[in-house]
Amino acid sequence: MPNEPLVRDLMRPNVIGCARDTPIPEVARRMTELDISALAVIDSEGYLEGLISRTDLVTLRAHEEYWHGLRAEHVMVKNVLAVTPDTLLTDALKILLTHKVHRLFVVERIGERLKPVGVLSITDIVRDMAG
Repeated sequence: MPNEPLVRDLMRPNVIGCARDTPIPEVARRMTELDISALAVIDSEGYLEGLISRTDLVTLRAHEEYWHGLRAEHVMVKNVLAVTPDTLLTDALKILLTHKVHRLFVVERIGERLKPVGVLSITDIVRDMAG
């Protein structure tokens, strides 16, 4: 029986992020220009602080009166679902399906902090299935 695939086998190794003080219009612009569905919020030392998705931005748009003044830190989800590169792909799939999310950040744990090293998305999984 072949070895079971690991997250490292399918993840994209680049993590695109922003600082916590990035204005929301800039977050939206960056997502649009790079055609990505989420940005990591990363501190000055490169550690993961949170996540902002397109869905978060659409929710903000419903509140036209104040979203222009918000920054990433006001909107980011702080409890980010994450796995390590050595996580079994089947375990990562269970997390994606159980939590009904579209991506997992792939991280290295350094003490209590998380250093993002990649992203595993449902698009990556479907792309792998297509061969």
